[in-house]
Amino acid sequence: MGAGSSQPSENDEQSIVPQQDRRKTSNRRHSEETLDCPTCQGTGRIPRGQESKLVAVIPCSDQRLKPRHTKLYVTVSVTLCLLVSSLVLFFLFPRSVILSPVAVKSVYVYFTPTTVQMNITNILNITNDNFFTVQAYNLTVQALFDKTVVGKADMKNVTTVKPLTDKTFAFEIPVTLVEEGLNNYCKKSTIKIHTLFVHLQMSMTVYYLAHFEQLSLDTFEYVDCGSNTTTPHLINPTP
Repeated sequence: MGAGSSQPSENDEQSIVPQQDRRKTSNRRHSEETLDCPTCQGTGRIPRGQESKLVAVIPCSDQRLKPRHTKLYVTVSVTLCLLVSSLVLFFLFPRSVILSPVAVKSVYVYFTPTTVQMNITNILNITNDNFFTVQAYNLTVQALFDKTVVGKADMKNVTTVKPLTDKTFAFEIPVTLVEEGLNNYCKKSTIKIHTLFVHLQMSMTVYYLAHFEQLSLDTFEYVDCGSNTTTPHLINPTP
């Protein structure tokens, strides 16, 4: 009895061997159908061929979830963005484009039996306070004497003003005096200087940063309508 119970029987050996074979076969088949999880440090397996479709669970203590210098990178990025934005606003913020009269350059006078004709050349100053180029178009000038229009001039393409610079522009306006009293005054030889005050109304269109802006200027100037000897002189805008 004791000897028979201490040694396994032939039937027991036959039942154990197939179980071990089945376990080995199952493990081999399982290893062929799966592979080690690449992010689980060898502690898990995933079906073969689905590596790119499955999401691995990473422990919260994993160092990959705690990159170094994160606060530093965020602070530097925000600071750079603010600096670039401030510089862009500073350089692209629209500033004034100013028209100002400079001087009367010359006046040429012609007498006809019934009129006095003058070609007045003026110098206009254009100031660009922006950090970009300004295009000037459509300069319109109207000359008035005693609220009566005596001359007009139109110029389409005026000039280009570079950033942070001033540029002078000379233009000529023809003036015709037909009023009899003015004709007699300008043609009277007993008067040495025939001073005539002319009111100039100017408007100009400027283009910059994809938009147009209208500028205007009113000024007075004096000329000698009796000869071609008008001395070049400064003129001032109306207050």
